[in-house]
Amino acid sequence: MQFKARLDVSVRMQVYMGPGTIPDADHQPDSIRILFDLNRNGQATLAIGDHYREGSSDMVFIVDRAGCQEVIGVVPDGTGVWHLPSEQRAMVMAILQCSLPEPASHTLRTVKAIELLCALATDLANGRMVSADGSGELCELDTQRIISARRMIDERWHEKLTVDTVARACGVNRAKLTRGFRLIFGCTIADAIAENRLSGARTMLFATDLSIATIGYRCGYLNNAAFTRAFSRRFGLAPSSLRAGGVLAA
Repeated sequence: MQFKARLDVSVRMQVYMGPGTIPDADHQPDSIRILFDLNRNGQATLAIGDHYREGSSDMVFIVDRAGCQEVIGVVPDGTGVWHLPSEQRAMVMAILQCSLPEPASHTLRTVKAIELLCALATDLANGRMVSADGSGELCELDTQRIISARRMIDERWHEKLTVDTVARACGVNRAKLTRGFRLIFGCTIADAIAENRLSGARTMLFATDLSIATIGYRCGYLNNAAFTRAFSRRFGLAPSSLRAGGVLAA
């Protein structure tokens, strides 16, 4: 089945509005294939990579690598599947559902395709896209909530945080937060809190004259023994030894 429509943005970029299959003759030799799916397991996603094949995608971009670099300075490289942000989803809908007569329809779709390519290439390069690989159990909203939980931990690690307080603050239940956090970040919430606290303590050892006991308390440890044990496991040296050596541990 061929795509319903093809838009030639330029000789370096074609847009196929579908779903359908791109003819072999239309594949450019040094190009990137970007697939947009508005209902992949109930989520809007984009996929990049040869192992993600068109056929059921709502829209596909075929983009020349050199053209991307020349026009927008960023190449949307790499392979994987990402959640499609709401702003970019709106751009996809504007391209697919444009009802203007020609030539206005062609003009609007061309402009929106370039805008969409610029937005996703920039967001990918800056790490702002949320991976959807292996996370089909999480919708985009839950994924964003779990990312908010990580941001909360990174910013408020010195406070008394628990899984329940983080879950309540981010509007997600405890079980989904725990499972999703490990899925997205590859660690537990306790691990993330501990890493922030110990990294903060390490910085304070060199940046302040506070006693080690005070630093441990400010970083969430109730007694000096617990702080020293955790710090030594993480950095291989006791806090006092690290401060005396004057060398910042990795």
